[in-house]
Amino acid sequence: GRLKASALLYFIQEISGEHAAQLDAGWNTLQEKHLFWAIIRHRVQITRLPVRGETITVETWPMPTTKIAYPRSMVSFDAQGNELFRSISLWVLMDLENRTMVLPGKSGVTVNGCLTGSELAVPHSILPKPMINQEARRVTYSCLDRNNHMNNTKYLDWVDDLLPSSFHQSRDPRELVICYHAEAREGQHIQMDWELAENGFLQVDAHREKTDVPGTQERVFSARIEF
Repeated sequence: GRLKASALLYFIQEISGEHAAQLDAGWNTLQEKHLFWAIIRHRVQITRLPVRGETITVETWPMPTTKIAYPRSMVSFDAQGNELFRSISLWVLMDLENRTMVLPGKSGVTVNGCLTGSELAVPHSILPKPMINQEARRVTYSCLDRNNHMNNTKYLDWVDDLLPSSFHQSRDPRELVICYHAEAREGQHIQMDWELAENGFLQVDAHREKTDVPGTQERVFSARIEF
């Protein structure tokens, strides 16, 4: 009866999109500029997962724009005002045609941010390391979103699927960090190297063969989850 961790990312995605639209930087507006939002990094701290039938409140605000990204904070509370989770996400603008990043200073998109003092620190990158387990997956239709690449929430479903339901029934995630290095497109094969340490940390590093340089690997995403 507890919310899946990927559903938290779905809340973050949808509420961020709704607020961006209110700031005249939503999906429809960006389409006219041949741009779209993409997320490159998530950090979520979870105090308690919401349960089935529960009503929660989610608050979001943009932070000051950096040279490359638009950071956004979010925090959620239950009906009694107790914190459920909080997050920081780094969003970037991508060119719709050539799929390259467009820097804020050249995008024509302005999002005025603020700091409240309660924001999480931006997570560091996750360094790759040798891991003992491997699993291969293929990007299929149901993984895709309207930007025609694998949706950010689906990566966490793939990560959760590495562990059996018996594990998830007894362990809740307390903090997760996901770094998105390259978009995954339909039909691509992704290999996930992973390892669950005795201290409850799950680390995943996923890569694929570069389409333009056969025989060369590139990272697609990496994740670190504390249970």
